[in-house]
Amino acid sequence: GQRGHALLLDCRDLNYRPVPLPANVQIVVCDSHTERRLDNSAYNERRAECNQAVGMFRQWYPKILALRDISVAQFEEHKAELPEPVRARARHVITEDDRAVRGAAALEAGDVAAFGTLMNESHASLRDDYEVSIPDMDALVAAAQAVPGCYGSRLTGAGFGGCTVSLVANDAVERFKQEVGAAFRAATGRDTTIYVCQASDGVGRAVPD
Repeated sequence: GQRGHALLLDCRDLNYRPVPLPANVQIVVCDSHTERRLDNSAYNERRAECNQAVGMFRQWYPKILALRDISVAQFEEHKAELPEPVRARARHVITEDDRAVRGAAALEAGDVAAFGTLMNESHASLRDDYEVSIPDMDALVAAAQAVPGCYGSRLTGAGFGGCTVSLVANDAVERFKQEVGAAFRAATGRDTTIYVCQASDGVGRAVPD
């Protein structure tokens, strides 16, 4: 980790690069206090469906190893030949990888609005294509997205409960906390715990005195 930066991480070879976060925004995490109900069957179903998609794409692209090797254009070319829900699962993974790369480029260009739009698109994909959101999480994201000054919000983690992450303008954070808390309480009857976070340096080697 590097202070004031996100990390664009390649999970295949673990290469990464720091991506600057603008100084005029905060990372805000909202805990839904909904216990994550990610059981083995849901995880295994998604994995099997993605593996099925890889097997089908190998008809056209024999050298691929995973869905990350398929471009959005290649998916669009062959999507009609994929059955549901395999098509939806593949669309989520392929477009999410593309969003990660475009999101890093947006931050490097200082385009917070574009990055926020990608966060919102990500949540819609998690909800509709990968189907790992639940109504409580959708309510929390919708409450965040409705607050002026919130650039984007999405489910974070494995899904089926847990937390959301939002990117919020500095001068909108207090309003965000009040309005999201009230909206979530009205929708669910429960409170959310809201954490305003900052990207900090990661663990490093101690320097002897």
